[in-house]
Amino acid sequence: MPWLAAGAVLAACSGPGADTAGTTQTPVAAGTLESVAVVTHGTAGDAFWNVVKNGAEAAGERLGVRVDYTSDGDPGGQSKLIDNAIAQGVDGLVVSMANPEALRPSVERAIASGIPVVTINSGEADSARFGAIGHVGQSERLAGESAGRRLAEAGKTKLLCVIHEAGNIGANERCGGATNGFGGNATTLQVDINNPTDAQARIKGALEADRSIDAVLTLNSQIAARAVDAVSESSSQAAVATFDLNTDVVEAIRSGRLLFAVDQQQYEQGYLPIVMLQLYRTNLNSVGGGLPVQTGPAFVDDGNVDAIAPLVGQGTR
Repeated sequence: MPWLAAGAVLAACSGPGADTAGTTQTPVAAGTLESVAVVTHGTAGDAFWNVVKNGAEAAGERLGVRVDYTSDGDPGGQSKLIDNAIAQGVDGLVVSMANPEALRPSVERAIASGIPVVTINSGEADSARFGAIGHVGQSERLAGESAGRRLAEAGKTKLLCVIHEAGNIGANERCGGATNGFGGNATTLQVDINNPTDAQARIKGALEADRSIDAVLTLNSQIAARAVDAVSESSSQAAVATFDLNTDVVEAIRSGRLLFAVDQQQYEQGYLPIVMLQLYRTNLNSVGGGLPVQTGPAFVDDGNVDAIAPLVGQGTR
């Protein structure tokens, strides 16, 4: 199937602009953008977040902006990183909000200090309400619905959706959307991305306990590899699909062990916010018209994987 960026023309009604009540950005005079802090909830060594980092650093290099990328999977730790960036007096802030309410005090402190904020990846529905100037990411519910429909169209009848991060609002939205798109006959399984061996064992156990499961959807490329192995170990005939790309996912699609990957093009989630912040700081421009800038969903399958593979290898997809 041709590469499809359906989400690029869609904006969720609940996203930025849908509810503009709350904190507003402190006005600043046009000036320069010299430094940006990017603070995400990514875990160390996660291939997905490495691509986000690559995008942010590439934009910074091309625009002459110093970019400092840090991350912490714990909301409390992430809040501290945001507070540190405020104390350092950065000119702009990029934040992923997997747990929006936990980050809200720190994000609002940044905004009250006159630091423009762009949110990325997670927290789309709360971005404008907290006072961010924009959000860059994919609508998780719409992406989930698209993935669920593709699995249903492939003839699958019962779906297992694997959540890898407890408390991540985006993960819940993905599985909720997938259930709707699939037609409702679905169940979820909670695993821990920091314990991949246990995650594989839990997926295997779920497949052995319910032989009617014929589709597995993972929400992370690292867990996808574990799901593929779990299917093999359990002698299940379930098809596996996933969100996000890495080299293992590419090879699994090529070999037919993985049906497709939902690609939210996270390089853009790193790159575009730096551009948006520079435009705001130097020319008081806003991007998106109050709605999120959608980076997905796109799909990678056996029809386009060979074209995408080199880009994955160079860390931009």
